[in-house]
Amino acid sequence: MRKKISIITPSFNEENGIEECYLAVKKIFTENIQGYDYEHIFIDNCSEDKTVNILKSIAEKDINVKIIVNSRNFGLSKSPYYGLLQMHGDAAILVVADLQTPTYLIPELVAKWEEGYKVVLAVRKSMSEGMLIKFLRNLFYKIISSISNIEQTKHFIGYGIFDKKIIDIMRGFDDPAPYFRGIISEIGFKKAIIEYDQPPRKYGKSKHSFFDLLELALLGITNYSTAPLRVMSIVGLILSILSFFIALLYFILKIIYWDNFNLGIAPVIIGIFMIGSLQLLFLGIIGEYIKVLYDNIKKRPLVIEDERINFD
Repeated sequence: MRKKISIITPSFNEENGIEECYLAVKKIFTENIQGYDYEHIFIDNCSEDKTVNILKSIAEKDINVKIIVNSRNFGLSKSPYYGLLQMHGDAAILVVADLQTPTYLIPELVAKWEEGYKVVLAVRKSMSEGMLIKFLRNLFYKIISSISNIEQTKHFIGYGIFDKKIIDIMRGFDDPAPYFRGIISEIGFKKAIIEYDQPPRKYGKSKHSFFDLLELALLGITNYSTAPLRVMSIVGLILSILSFFIALLYFILKIIYWDNFNLGIAPVIIGIFMIGSLQLLFLGIIGEYIKVLYDNIKKRPLVIEDERINFD
């Protein structure tokens, strides 16, 4: 029996490049790895342009193309994760619509999977992005690698091949706000890594804003580390001890130099602002963890579908 590979492509306002993505994947399976059946699942996050119409036109001619259209935009992490859970193949590959996950790697990913690896990760070794974003991204990887209780793979953005066994395990998770990169590390199994140079985006600009990436980073930290909470406790203890000794020092100096030692208001104001700033920072950190708990309590679905095409 021929094995089947599921290609998952999340999309949002990709009318200029969505057909090129479809053709690039089709070319790989018709010219490079002909011994496999495949399905190409597009999960659209309620695009506001012609993306869905283009996909429907493609699906009318090609039964391998399946479409899920979400009822609204469910964000950067939920939609691709949900798309992976809809696969029916022996393995799944996540390919982004802008082709910054180059399709020429697919045969190599499949070959490594055939060697017995349940997970094969494609890791970026270079990328075209601004210096600030690159610095912040590297900073995030350093932070999460140092504080996470599970080893994280640097520069892995979701591209790779994942055996059906991995997807079945993911289906058993009840996580309304999944951090896919962390979940792959959490599941375990021996992994193979393939490095690649990320090509520049061919059409338009990224649909993910700085705040989308920040939200994803916070999701990764709160899901896979309690270090920020422990740091808060340690900092609070240190500041309490420091405040006690400073107050004691001021008290002693005032007793010794009663008439000449003036406290002044500056130290008081500085202290108030410092403590107030730390309290706001710590409340924000606590709020992020409370949000994770709140999302889990609500038990909302990952996405809500508007329609699906060619799944029958």
